Amino acid sequence: MREKIIESIEKNKIIVIVRGVEREKLIPLAEAMYNGGIRLLEVTFSANGNVRDEETAGNIKILTEHFGDRMYIGAGTVLSERQVELVKEAGGEFIISPDTNETVIKKTRKLGLVSMPGALTPTEIQAAHIAGADFVKLFPVSNLGADYVKAIKAPLSHIKLLAVGGINDGNMAEYIEAGVSGFGIGSNITDKKLIANGEFDKITALARKYVAALGE
Repeated sequence: MREKIIESIEKNKIIVIVRGVEREKLIPLAEAMYNGGIRLLEVTFSANGNVRDEETAGNIKILTEHFGDRMYIGAGTVLSERQVELVKEAGGEFIISPDTNETVIKKTRKLGLVSMPGALTPTEIQAAHIAGADFVKLFPVSNLGADYVKAIKAPLSHIKLLAVGGINDGNMAEYIEAGVSGFGIGSNITDKKLIANGEFDKITALARKYVAALGE
């Protein structure tokens, strides 16, 4: 299964970040994105504790049970081994973090999930790779830009990178050219106003726009 998810990330390239969405709107939102061509979705944990980890895991379970193998569901802002365990129990398939934490990476791999920790410098990126990361999330990438990615890929061409932070349909092509394997995209697709108003057809249109941008 890990191999299938890794292949899906490399093929579909976009992981949509879902943060702070009410439970009753999760399935309509995810279905809208699915209809727009999205096949990977990340539900984030609440680092400040406003939402209990068990509640977030429950949201992941709702989505994994609803979609089966139509869409791969994982977790973001994963900062502890316990959160990795909760994701596994909920049927989640991948773990994304804002940082490089060796214990989280190793727990992720031990439980058979795909590991995508966050890093920025060459030292952090290589450390994440050595610890077992399948992809390394460059975050926040837009602060340094596609030229930085290109510079990083020269000596670290063996590491699969995801670009996260400030990605839009207008700059995806330059990051692909620079060598990234995929993207994490949040509010540009999961527009809070559209969700609040139940305008899920517009979410589908946004998803389609981003999927189309991959081929441009």
